[in-house]
Amino acid sequence: MQPQIVLLKEGTDTSQGKPQLISNINACQSIVDAVRTTLGPRGMDKLIVNSQGKATISNDGATIMKLLDIVHPAAKTLVDIAKSQDAEVGDGTTSVVLLAGEFLKQVKPFIEEGVHPRIVIKAIRKALQLCMEKINEMAVRIEKQSKEEQRTLLEKCAATAMSSKLIHQQKDFFSKIVVDAVLSLDELLPLNMIGIKKVAGGSLEESQLVSGVAFKKTFSYAGFEMAPKSYEKCKIALLNIELELKAERDNAEIRVDNVKEYQKVVDAEWQILYNKLAKIHESGANVVLSKLPIGDVATQYFADRNMFCAGRVPDEDLKRTMKACGGAVMTTANDIKPSVLGFCERFEERQVGGDRFNLFQGCPNAKTSTLILRGGAEQFLEETERSLHDAIMIVRRTIKHDSVVAGGGAIEMELSKVLRDYSRTIAGKEQLLIAAIAKGLEVIPRQLCDNAGFDATNILNKLRQKHAQGGQWFGVDITKEDISDNFEQCVWEPSIIKINALTAAAEAACMILSVDETIKSPKAGEPPMAGGGMGMGRGMGRPM
Repeated sequence: MQPQIVLLKEGTDTSQGKPQLISNINACQSIVDAVRTTLGPRGMDKLIVNSQGKATISNDGATIMKLLDIVHPAAKTLVDIAKSQDAEVGDGTTSVVLLAGEFLKQVKPFIEEGVHPRIVIKAIRKALQLCMEKINEMAVRIEKQSKEEQRTLLEKCAATAMSSKLIHQQKDFFSKIVVDAVLSLDELLPLNMIGIKKVAGGSLEESQLVSGVAFKKTFSYAGFEMAPKSYEKCKIALLNIELELKAERDNAEIRVDNVKEYQKVVDAEWQILYNKLAKIHESGANVVLSKLPIGDVATQYFADRNMFCAGRVPDEDLKRTMKACGGAVMTTANDIKPSVLGFCERFEERQVGGDRFNLFQGCPNAKTSTLILRGGAEQFLEETERSLHDAIMIVRRTIKHDSVVAGGGAIEMELSKVLRDYSRTIAGKEQLLIAAIAKGLEVIPRQLCDNAGFDATNILNKLRQKHAQGGQWFGVDITKEDISDNFEQCVWEPSIIKINALTAAAEAACMILSVDETIKSPKAGEPPMAGGGMGMGRGMGRPM
């Protein structure tokens, strides 16, 4: 009897070889099943309740993946690609997970029969390369045309991104707003310059786009009712100063032996505050925004002098105001000169639903805009915000990479056909593998049909026939329960989405296939497993 060699800490869970690979693939399959039904215009939504009991209703693949608390290490890769797709392109998060899962599903039988994972990986890489060449060759470049044509193109892409979300009924309304918002930005198209504020109540159609900065009325003290609520051509002082009387530090000690002395201390405190206020007033600012609170004395002081003030303005709003109106955020009241003040044409405070909003419009370097969303329930508003985020990202991407392909499964069918044709020209194992990946690409149009309740097999057969005859833009038409030329139907997506999604999906599939052993250290404080750890499952040397 040889003694058992213990290499790893007791309780460490190791599993290796083919069974491990198959179990990883199965884990990924169950993740895919979680988001599978959210794809496309007829996709369902998921309601996810977290441990605190907060409910989120979402259709956005990345959001769902983030909220699912996934512990399986291999399945986490799928969450990561969904996140990266979200950060990089914004839309197509569900597609990327579906594709990765489907590639794995199609090659699983080969793995089970003993094909070496490396061969499979090589085939996936080859297929990916062919797809990339084909997309770049097919994508329709939109030359930098007139502004009107570019607008219509952007609106179509935004509408396609929203057609699978909760707000698809209003997609025409929102696609205009989104395109306006993005076109108002400067060259670099920074995302954080589009603010999104949610106000519950009212209908979706009441949402509006403010070209400039808008934020909710902040906490205010007595005296704010007297402050004027609108200005033309106003100067704005942005501060990071507290304008209120503060209690002394707890450990400060002042010894006074008569009331006069004490009165001096109090007077000095007031004097400091009044000096600050006077300096701000002298600078000629009409609107004072501060990150820290502005107390009641200050509020009244400003109101008497016909100035508007708001304290405790959130940091991002202050920064956006600064970017839009110029000026600088001051941390002392001493050197407030006209040069550090911001400027805007119009400032007003307006009622939006149950909240009052401060709006700054006509900013000289306004490279910023604010969407004020209205809608019923809170979850609904959050989902609207997520959908608009996707659409905004898409429009940004389309401006940068101005080439589009047809959506609705058209491009996947065409790529599938290309791969199938290619696989017939090569010999060896790769032939079967590339054909399997070609079949995997059909998951997108198939899932679109399934989610809408169509007969998927029937429609896919029609599509295969069309693509074989050279109708390269034919995809699923959700409204007619048939196939149609999606390029003419204006179901457009930026080609960068597809390139990114396919690359990420192929990478993830390769990564999961290249893992053949998982070693999981025991959590600290867990007792080692009963039965010497080996009573569970097969031992290290026991035959399969």
